[in-house]
Amino acid sequence: MNSPSPKNAVVLLSGGLDSATVLAWAKSQGYRCYALSFDYGQRHRAELQAAQRIAAELGCAAHKTVHIGFDAIGGSALTDSDIAVPQQLQAGIPVTYVPARNTVFLAFALGWAEVLGALDIFIGVNAVDYSGYPDCRPEFIAAFQRLAQLATKAGVEGGEFHIHTPLIHLSKAQIIAMGSQLGVDYSHTVSCYAADAEGRACGCCDSCRLRRVGFEQAGVVDPTRYQTAISLSLGVRG
Repeated sequence: MNSPSPKNAVVLLSGGLDSATVLAWAKSQGYRCYALSFDYGQRHRAELQAAQRIAAELGCAAHKTVHIGFDAIGGSALTDSDIAVPQQLQAGIPVTYVPARNTVFLAFALGWAEVLGALDIFIGVNAVDYSGYPDCRPEFIAAFQRLAQLATKAGVEGGEFHIHTPLIHLSKAQIIAMGSQLGVDYSHTVSCYAADAEGRACGCCDSCRLRRVGFEQAGVVDPTRYQTAISLSLGVRG
């Protein structure tokens, strides 16, 4: 008896810890994965280089990088060089929030899914260990899934889109434990908001702190490469 053909899925892949875990999870569920990354005017290209490595390592059917100029409108520490990346936790929605980013990313993923004949899209949003971003909440994902049905030929003709968020209710430690079981090489991921050209993490930003604590709580050795001067001052071991 022939085994069923794998279903196509579009997986948003930033090159960070969460998106790499989601890609590995989607693969483990039998999906043929098409990875989608974005050069959106972010501060560094290290995460895009990481995404290329991860997509190749995990055997994606294809990997595309789409260019979007979020830096043209600014409004975020990740896309505007005049806004500093904060070194302390902030109350409310932090300046690292990129306006409408996940809305735009999911819209591109939806378009590619239609081209591929796919009805499944994976994204690594998280509503537990996250920075308060409004587009990482379950309410947002549910609303976008409803939009997908109304805004597409496939949806109008009876196709049912699913926006998969397997990490949305997991802590960072739980995400790392999952990825470790799936064989994700986290040394190849870049999560830092202010990584240098070699992909080394600053160790100070919100993303670095969440990542470091996640490895500690998961009992997994942190493979992150840190910028030497900062890591020594923080007692971080890379």
